[in-house]
Parts: sequence; C-alpha cells; structure tokens
Amino acid sequence: MRRRLYFMLPDVRNTRQMVNDLLLARIEDQHIHVLAKDGVPLEGLHEASILQKTDIAHGAETGLAVGGAIGIFAGLAAILFPPAGVSLELVTILIAALIGAAFGAWVSSMIASGIPNSRLKTFEQGIAQGRILMMVDVPISRVDEIRKLIASVHPEASPGGMEPTIPAFP
Repeated sequence: MRRRLYFMLPDVRNTRQMVNDLLLARIEDQHIHVLAKDGVPLEGLHEASILQKTDIAHGAETGLAVGGAIGIFAGLAAILFPPAGVSLELVTILIAALIGAAFGAWVSSMIASGIPNSRLKTFEQGIAQGRILMMVDVPISRVDEIRKLIASVHPEASPGGMEPTIPAFP
C-alpha cells in the first residue's frame, strides 16, 4: 500500500531538482507526478494522468453504486410485473443489477472525466499562480522518511498533506 504526498513547488527548476532527489532516495519515477497550469514546460517530468487530474475514479464508483441499485429495482419490477407470456426467474435481478452497475459506471466516468479532481481543489489557486503540484506515491513505511528528506533538502516545497490510501493499480 502507498500513500500520496502532495507538495507545492515554486518553479520547474526546483521541481526537477526535487524529482532527482526523490529518485536518489529510491522512489520510482512512475510514482512521481506533477501538475501545472497549461503552458508550463514539463519536459522530462511525469505529468499527472487523467485519473489524477479528473474525478473519473469517484464518478465510476458513484455510477457503479447508483446503477447497481437502479438495476436491482428494475429487475424486481420486471419480476413483479413480467411482460405478457414471459416467465422471469430471480436471476433477472442479478442480471439487471450487473447491467445497471456497468452502465452507471461507464456513464458516470464519462461525465466525471470533464470535472477537475475534487481532492486537488485546495491546490487550484497555487497552480493558477504558476506553482507546480507534485504528487509522490510512497510506501507507507517510508512516509516519515520522505517527508523529513524533502523538508530538509527542499525548504521551498510547501507540504500539501497526504492522501490516506492509493490503490495498487493506477
């Protein structure tokens, strides 16, 4: 399991230096992402992915739950009020729930792909002013070590908090 640490940095030069220090501390490059306003040159840095920039994951979770619930009710309605001449089994509820959950997750994630990540709302002003947000995913056992390293080597980096858990797949 990993935790995501957030840091605001004043410019690209300081960001590159901090990335180099994190690499020397054996934080893999794939676990360091940056987010800046449009037009800021980020060559050589890993820009945040669409999963990190938008609310896709939250939208998919919400759509999965709501779509599944609607599917259950639709399946129940189909069993209680079946079409003429059709005999439906209880498995209809399961099938309707699965279809509803899949459809809900898909539709919600498409809608949420256009919405900025709500977890990054506190950093919007700094990014708009030209600062750079760095997201570092570190193993739980190394959180304090990395925080201390960055505080001692990069006083210009403003700590922005920590996200409780990061799933293994993104």
